[in-house]
Amino acid sequence: MIKSLGRQSQMNQERKSVICRTCKHSYLIATILALQCVLIQPVQAESLVHWWVSSIDMSRRLSLQEPLSFVAGPADAKVTIHVDAARKFQSILGLGSSLEHSTCYNISRLPQVQQAKVIESLFHADKGIGMSLMRICIGTPDFTASKWYSYDDMPAGQTDPELEHFSIDKDRQYVLPVIKLVLRENPELILFASAWSPPGWMKTNRELCGGRIDPKQFPSLARYFARFIEAYAAEGIKICAITTQNEPGYYPNSYPTCGWTAKQQRDFIRNYLGPEFQARSISTKIWCYDHNFNNLQFPTTILSDPEASRYVDGTAFHHYEGKPSAMMKLSKQFSDKHVYFTEGSVFGVEGAAQIIEFLRNGAESYNAWVTIIDDKGQPNPGPHDCSPTCIVLDSDNFALDYRFDYYMYGQFMKFIRPGAVLVYSDEPSDSLANCAVRNSDGSIVLVVVNRTVQSSRFDIEWNHKHLSTEIPSESVATYRWDVNSN
Repeated sequence: MIKSLGRQSQMNQERKSVICRTCKHSYLIATILALQCVLIQPVQAESLVHWWVSSIDMSRRLSLQEPLSFVAGPADAKVTIHVDAARKFQSILGLGSSLEHSTCYNISRLPQVQQAKVIESLFHADKGIGMSLMRICIGTPDFTASKWYSYDDMPAGQTDPELEHFSIDKDRQYVLPVIKLVLRENPELILFASAWSPPGWMKTNRELCGGRIDPKQFPSLARYFARFIEAYAAEGIKICAITTQNEPGYYPNSYPTCGWTAKQQRDFIRNYLGPEFQARSISTKIWCYDHNFNNLQFPTTILSDPEASRYVDGTAFHHYEGKPSAMMKLSKQFSDKHVYFTEGSVFGVEGAAQIIEFLRNGAESYNAWVTIIDDKGQPNPGPHDCSPTCIVLDSDNFALDYRFDYYMYGQFMKFIRPGAVLVYSDEPSDSLANCAVRNSDGSIVLVVVNRTVQSSRFDIEWNHKHLSTEIPSESVATYRWDVNSN
């Protein structure tokens, strides 16, 4: 029995030895396989980066591309755009164009179905390009289908200081109906308004075209602007801000204009317009200047006066003369005031680079000028010729031609939403203009412009991760990713 137990014990020991050797072998195999998996498995990518491209040859029109992914580690490409969302700059009020009289008229000409389609294509954030800020006009600008008018025109030699004849009825022909259709499509749309000329009897030449402002009429003019805001409010249209004079330093007599000095605008805002708005509890903001980059002395005169400045929200700029760096210079000098780009259409990929330059120089908005003109350049009573707009209407069959600039604008407007904050991104190459924002929903948006006639490869580095991408020649690309999932 003892002998039998001894034999059994020996057999058990041998069995244990075999099992141990087998276990060791199995463990070794498992370890090798695990190491092989680690070595041959690709690096796990993080959440997706969606991107869209528009090309000057129209082969891509806000076209969604195959998604990309950030991967861990620094970029090692020759050209890398570094994005740092922790370094913040100005907030964006909105991006858009104008609902001036010519655009409103051309929309009003369309059959109802086409009206709805073009309005959706401009103002719907998902189905269109999501324009979020539009400029409208106080009276007629140069571009109109109507005879030029103000809201209180009087026979020659007569005045109306109490504004007894004030009326916005002429806007009811096609301007107000179109604005209401647009607001029905996008109730969140922000509107600001600019005057090309006050009524002629408020000016030195007593005409709607040309001449200079008559300071003796400042009390009436302040009431005039207040009445406009209140009349539009009664129509359900809120005016976010006004500029009291479009291009106050340029006043030919060939269309509605009016000359102002900086001191005149300062005194008008300080002593009349600001107090009038305050007395009537009007919350509409006042933007001063509304002219080119090349005359900073004009807004400086107004903003340097404490009494005038307290009524002024910011300064409006155009781009026909001077350099965009003027906006940054003014912003640094008056850091509590805002800077807006209120007029200037841009075209092609160079136009996209210009929008980026405006934003990089402190602009909190961008607005093109004239949104829809027809194929004959109408309506346009002159004197300025009109380049083809982002949408062109066929005057014979009412077909709509969506040009490259429509899609180029969309690369910005569809993705950079009101309330977005410009964040840091470097510009490693002259041929790759770019800007980045963080939207209020947590998404990061990077717009990159390839100005060259060759495709361009580069990396994007963000938060210690990077991705590699390539943009076709003469194209604009927009990249969007969620900051919370990367």
